[in-house]
Amino acid sequence: MKRAIWTAAGALFIASALTRGAAAGPVVEHVVLIGIDGLSPDGLRKAKVPVIDGLRKGGAWTYHARGVMPTSSSSNWASMIMGAGPEQHGVTSNDWKPGDKAITPTAVGPRDHFPTIYGLLRDQRPKAKIGIFHDWGDYARLVEKGVADVIENPKGPQATAERAAAYIKSERPTLAFVHLDHVDHAGHRHGHGTPEYYGSVEEADRLVGRILEAIREAGIAETTVVLVTADHGGKGKGHGGNTMGELEIPWIIAGPGIAAGREIQAPVNTFDTAATLALVLGLETPECWIARPVRSAFSAAPSHGNDR
Repeated sequence: MKRAIWTAAGALFIASALTRGAAAGPVVEHVVLIGIDGLSPDGLRKAKVPVIDGLRKGGAWTYHARGVMPTSSSSNWASMIMGAGPEQHGVTSNDWKPGDKAITPTAVGPRDHFPTIYGLLRDQRPKAKIGIFHDWGDYARLVEKGVADVIENPKGPQATAERAAAYIKSERPTLAFVHLDHVDHAGHRHGHGTPEYYGSVEEADRLVGRILEAIREAGIAETTVVLVTADHGGKGKGHGGNTMGELEIPWIIAGPGIAAGREIQAPVNTFDTAATLALVLGLETPECWIARPVRSAFSAAPSHGNDR
């Protein structure tokens, strides 16, 4: 019964977004970015994922987006929100910490940090609400201090999804990020491509459904863009190497102004996520970013909320 409810929530989210886009033009006031650590395209192909399949069929997608090298979590989460690669932002491993100058960033923003999508939004739209909910504790060090209204590290994927859902319903944020870590744990513990790994992907699908349900309950489905992606894939019980199984990630976007049922043929890199969200949110991007928006995902140019 719960799976049916969450699948229905995904269908209603897509229907609302498409209706809004057709009737009144694509107005985007909210973005929800869902990052599933260690989620490979293989996982989505072979697990039962009706919610994410619904987003894919109602939006634009590719299973051939690429992370950055090395295929470690910090390097890739940083690249996703910083619009650049390790060569530019300097996050080259999970050992990186703020202030680490082993690789000097090509630029720093007003908070002595390579600019992230969160910092851009805070600076250019000061009234925006930003919430970050991360199942992996180390994610927080990649974000400029003070830019998020809420940044929490709940314990476990269920708690993370529930806290994010509650925040979405109560605050209707301009930008929310939700990080789920259990798929990566399954890959390390049992191995990628194992029944346990696919089971963890199915659990992630259920939690994505919970977040979509919260968006609908908040009354913002018609004006929300949702993007589901990952930091890296995996090989055997690990990642960090230079194989396609570790490098390729899914990239799925849906909502007002997004093309329906379109497989993206253009190259997509993980750092393009930041530039795409900047386009959706009406933000100017810094010169130090190498990212470009995935324009082929859009059916129409978005207009934006007015929380300036």
